[in-house]
Amino acid sequence: MRLKKVALVLLLLASTGFAQAPAPQAGSNPQKTVWYFYRVKWGFQDEFQTLFARNHLPVLREQIKTGRIVSVKTYAPTYHGDGRADWTFAVVITFKDTAAFVGPSGEEDIQKRLYPDRERFLKEEQRRFEILDAHWDVPLNELDLK
Repeated sequence: MRLKKVALVLLLLASTGFAQAPAPQAGSNPQKTVWYFYRVKWGFQDEFQTLFARNHLPVLREQIKTGRIVSVKTYAPTYHGDGRADWTFAVVITFKDTAAFVGPSGEEDIQKRLYPDRERFLKEEQRRFEILDAHWDVPLNELDLK
């Protein structure tokens, strides 16, 4: 029933002109920011954060050194019972530009260099995703509303 209500609202918004296509990125800032949201299964938050910090964060930091990524920040909500609980962990990555965001990342080469025990690395990365309920990416378009 809830899905039907959401579909009806979206249909009404589209028919009234309120639904719009995504806005283009502002020309003054070439950087591309993306929010990555994760909803970790109950009871596995610490394990997820440990695996992320051990295996994925170093790969992202290497991409800062190459210039592909400008910054990486991680977040967790202050409270776990906010009523929605859509996400329990978020990563904000700012890429040098859109080309860096959509272009080749070189992650596999970085992973092989940082983690010579490839089997262990892949097993831990698989585990990191097994303990998720959901994951989604939100590439943002910065607006200049002057």
